[in-house]
Amino acid sequence: MGTGKTSVGRLVADQLRFSFLDTDQLIEERAGKSIRDIFAQEGEAAFREHERSMVAELSARENTVIAAGGGLAVNEENLASLKRHALVVCLWATPETIWERVRNQTHRPLLNDPDPLAKIRQLLTDRQPYYRQADVLMNTAVRSVNEVVQQVIHQFHLMQSTAR
Repeated sequence: MGTGKTSVGRLVADQLRFSFLDTDQLIEERAGKSIRDIFAQEGEAAFREHERSMVAELSARENTVIAAGGGLAVNEENLASLKRHALVVCLWATPETIWERVRNQTHRPLLNDPDPLAKIRQLLTDRQPYYRQADVLMNTAVRSVNEVVQQVIHQFHLMQSTAR
C-alpha cells in the first residue's frame, strides 16, 4: 500500500511490452464491488480467498507484470506460487512515507483505524517475514519512480540471464 506498485508496474510492463494486471482491480471487477465493500460486506477472510483464487488463475500467465496487494504474500501458498512463476519484487517504504502517500485516500479499508499510522506500522511488522522472501526488495521512499522502474527491469533481465 502506497509504495508505488501500480505506477511502477504499469511503467515496467510498458517498457517490457508486457501486459499489466492489478490483483485488487481484477478482484473488484469480478466481485462487482469495491475492495472496501468486500471487506465491509464479506470480511477480510473472503477478500483473501478472492486473492488466493486470483493467484492460482494468474500462475499460468506469461509476459505479465502483476501488481499484487500487500496482504497477498502473507498467504504462504500465494507467495510460493508467485515465486515459482515470477520474479517477486517487494516495493517498500517507511510507515511515515506510506501514510503521507495514502492519507487522503478513502478506498483503503485496512486504514479504517483510529490510528492509521500505527496500523501501517503493525501491518509492516506482521508482513515483514513474508516481504523479505521476495526475490528483490526495493525502497521506493529514496528513489524516483523512474529509478525504481529501471532497477526492476534490470533485476528482471538478470533473472532471465541466470535462468538460461
